[in-house]
Amino acid sequence: MATVVAFHAHPDDEVVLTGGTLARIAAEGHRVVVVAATDGFVGEPPNFTSTVDRIAELEASARVLGLHRVVHLGYADSGYGLVFFADPPGRIRFARADTEEAAQRLAKVLLEERADLLISYEANGGYGHRDHVKVHEVGKRAAELATAPRVLYATMPRELLMRPLAKRLHLPNSYDAAAVSTAYSPRASITHRIDVRAFAKRKKRALAQHRSQVPRFARLFLALLPSPVYGLFAGREWFVDPAAAAMTEFRKDIFDR
Repeated sequence: MATVVAFHAHPDDEVVLTGGTLARIAAEGHRVVVVAATDGFVGEPPNFTSTVDRIAELEASARVLGLHRVVHLGYADSGYGLVFFADPPGRIRFARADTEEAAQRLAKVLLEERADLLISYEANGGYGHRDHVKVHEVGKRAAELATAPRVLYATMPRELLMRPLAKRLHLPNSYDAAAVSTAYSPRASITHRIDVRAFAKRKKRALAQHRSQVPRFARLFLALLPSPVYGLFAGREWFVDPAAAAMTEFRKDIFDR
């Protein structure tokens, strides 16, 4: 059995990008640890106090997915957009963190867990979020410090975002055709496509644990939505192996090389 560490920027990223895969490999008997770089609270001056514990929501999500450990690296959310707020008292926003120091924190977890595989993000951070870009930088360095466990990047085909549905849903965030044209990974560079339809119900329930991010009407909708239907649009997850040569077909298991 292997140990997999999934490194994510914010609570809820673990579900959106990798929830089904993590649930699947945990059900197969592998040890799965999720590491959140930030607590997911942006906060604007002078209000730096969160009334929501998003790490508690992450822990609830992890229990639903069947994961074994949750770690928070201790950084604050950097926020998305042009405004980059000041650091909260006594903490630093992740995008401003020293990469080496942050990598040492993550490497400590990798070494403690004797990780076989680190799931991180690609260099563009998916859609350019400053915290997601930092996850790539920190994850890359941590893998080197921890005697280089194998690394996969969680992603999705950018072609999906370029469809009209993405525009109507304003994905990613406020829809920008120019940004979407370089977001995530082109389908041709993706090495792994994981079928997680069997874990759609669990993934749906895990997402609902992030109550501060999922409006009440959306949680009700998720609860009523049949899992097979949810699985139609959330039943596959994608990864890039940066060390792999070009492939003619997708790998179907994250442990496949």
